[in-house]
Amino acid sequence: MYDLTGFQRDLLYVITGKEKPHGLAIKDELEAYYEQEIHHGRLYPNLDTLVEKGLVEKGELDRRTNYYTLTRRGRREIEARAKWTQQYRNP
Repeated sequence: MYDLTGFQRDLLYVITGKEKPHGLAIKDELEAYYEQEIHHGRLYPNLDTLVEKGLVEKGELDRRTNYYTLTRRGRREIEARAKWTQQYRNP
């Protein structure tokens, strides 16, 4: 996970928290969090990067809509990140 951008990590967290979210659902979540518009030209290339890295799988809901799920490796990366950040929290 060390080689991901903060935006890519946020994508992983959103995908983790949803059941097979499609691109627009992910976009809506991130826009609410960032309080600004997320352009398709930013969203989809970053999702494709996560797929290429083996952290996310892309499936097809219909001919126009894809959904995204974490792979086993993606879940391990999220868990490892959570353990790493936990050590820096105040008790």
